[in-house]
Amino acid sequence: MRESVIENNLARRVEDLGGITYKLSPIGRVNKPDRLVMLPGGKVIFVECKRPGEKPRSGQIREHERLRKLGFRVEVLDSHDVRFLYE
Repeated sequence: MRESVIENNLARRVEDLGGITYKLSPIGRVNKPDRLVMLPGGKVIFVECKRPGEKPRSGQIREHERLRKLGFRVEVLDSHDVRFLYE
C-alpha cells in the first residue's frame, strides 16, 4: 500500500469528524510531519504517514520529539487505523 493511500484515508476520516487536515510542504524545514490535523474542540495532531511497516527516519524522529516537547501530539500512521483521532 502506498503512503498516499494512507494519507487520503486519513483526510477522509478527519473530514467525516468535521475536522480539517492540511498537507505540510517541506519548504523551510525538512523532516516535518506530513499532515496537520485540526479537529473540533481545538484538538491539533501532527501526523507522519508511512507505508505499512515503514518507520520514520532519524531526522523525522528528532522533529517529532521537538514538537512533543512543545506540547503537541504527534502520531505516526502506517495503516488505516485512525483510532487516535477519537482519543
